[in-house]
Amino acid sequence: MTYRVQKGVVYLVGAGPGDPGLLSIKAKLILEQADVVIYDNLVNQKVLDWLKPEARSIFVGKSSGQHSIPQDEINALLVKEAQNDVSIVRLKGGDPLVFGRAGEEVDTLDNAGIHYEIVPGITAAIACAAYAGIPLSQRDISSSIIFLTGHENPEKTSLNLDFKEYAKSNATLCIYMGIGQLKRIVGELLEGGLENDTPVAIIENGTYLKQRSCFSTLGHIIEESEAMSIKAPAIIFVGDVVNSRSQYNWFEEKPLFGKKILVPRPRKQAGELSQLLENYGAEILEVPFIEIEEDYHRDTIANVFTDIASYEWIVFTSSNGVDLFFDLLDKAYKDIRSIGLSQIAVVGKATARAVRSHKLKVSLVPETANSNALADALIEYQTLDNVKILLVTGDKNSDLLYKRLQDEGRAIVDRLPLYKNVHTDLSKNENFQRFKTEGADCVLFTSSSTVHNYVAATESLDFKNGLKPKFGSIGVKTSEILRQHNLPIAFESPKANLDNFVVETLSYFRNNKEQIK
Repeated sequence: MTYRVQKGVVYLVGAGPGDPGLLSIKAKLILEQADVVIYDNLVNQKVLDWLKPEARSIFVGKSSGQHSIPQDEINALLVKEAQNDVSIVRLKGGDPLVFGRAGEEVDTLDNAGIHYEIVPGITAAIACAAYAGIPLSQRDISSSIIFLTGHENPEKTSLNLDFKEYAKSNATLCIYMGIGQLKRIVGELLEGGLENDTPVAIIENGTYLKQRSCFSTLGHIIEESEAMSIKAPAIIFVGDVVNSRSQYNWFEEKPLFGKKILVPRPRKQAGELSQLLENYGAEILEVPFIEIEEDYHRDTIANVFTDIASYEWIVFTSSNGVDLFFDLLDKAYKDIRSIGLSQIAVVGKATARAVRSHKLKVSLVPETANSNALADALIEYQTLDNVKILLVTGDKNSDLLYKRLQDEGRAIVDRLPLYKNVHTDLSKNENFQRFKTEGADCVLFTSSSTVHNYVAATESLDFKNGLKPKFGSIGVKTSEILRQHNLPIAFESPKANLDNFVVETLSYFRNNKEQIK
């Protein structure tokens, strides 16, 4: 599917209830092309990773210590940005036209003569019910569904809605933004004729990996939700269909659901591991203790690229090196064929995928993702005597691979460093601040450098109340560094690759349930 956005057009896009996988294909295509994105606080910020680098994102929701921006100011902002001849996405949680105040924004755009398009999203009630296994309609139980709001207008503290009227409907009631008015809502529904034993469910943070469900009855939902400290955002469901929910809670019973795992790498590098863990229900805190910055000498690049086709092997030690190398190659030649007949070797599967994304074949990937294994594989693959090799690296890469290829393999090795690791200012990093206060069940180390960076950033932290995490290692080399820092290893992957690491993580949590908070 292809779709091209237009300048001067405002796209009112539904971001769904939280899970980024629930956005429509059209919504994703528009976000990838947008010049400006104006978004609310209920939007999962992971979808902002889809934006092009030069796009501007403007937050207009409510955050801690800050009131939400008035609607008339948001309306004016939409008009102003559209008049700058850029493409604008107004990104709203759920569906823009379901309690999303999109109608007011549409009126403003109509009056200003600005073109717009509306891209629906999955509204929270539909998604939360599905993620809790609740059928909103069911033959002989409920053949109608009513969407209600417990928060009609942010400027009002009272409700005009009379919930007593809806107690007579014999329908499934889906109540948005009702936690703050729960006592009144329950009271009116009981007064209207519903029984104390009418089933009720409240789904907090629905479709997020921190989702919580409270199942009760009208007579007990207030005390039971208070006991669980249920908070907004949440959807309230009232009706007999709540008792028809599936016995298997497919979402909240995933093997890692409720587990918080720290991945100490930048999001781009952590992405695959995070996705694998999220598929099993884990909540991931991605913390970039270091960032990658381009760092190379233009003269070195010029010398290497002038003779690029003479190398028999190009060896990549990370996906960062792959991306930077081919970006520079494209700028120099505009033709990937300039590498000639060079074979390509990589340190691991993730790096291999980065190479294949450029439609190139990878000739060699060691079974274990480390420099020693890559050196062994190359030396065993063929005689390297006088073979010319280009080694693409960063500033922190070990000399081990270079020395072994040169000394043992007797190859002619040229190093091409393209990037450096720099420490990140974590003072405003939301995930790191959560880690400091809430801890985590586990930290997964994927390399020696992640251990060093974690220790440097956390040495002053004092975890209390059982919040100190367990430590998982991707392999032998990483475990050696953990021991050097006196960090106890809870488990180690039998093979240094992400698939095995995830399997070992699952096994650890499965076998140590009583040790995990």
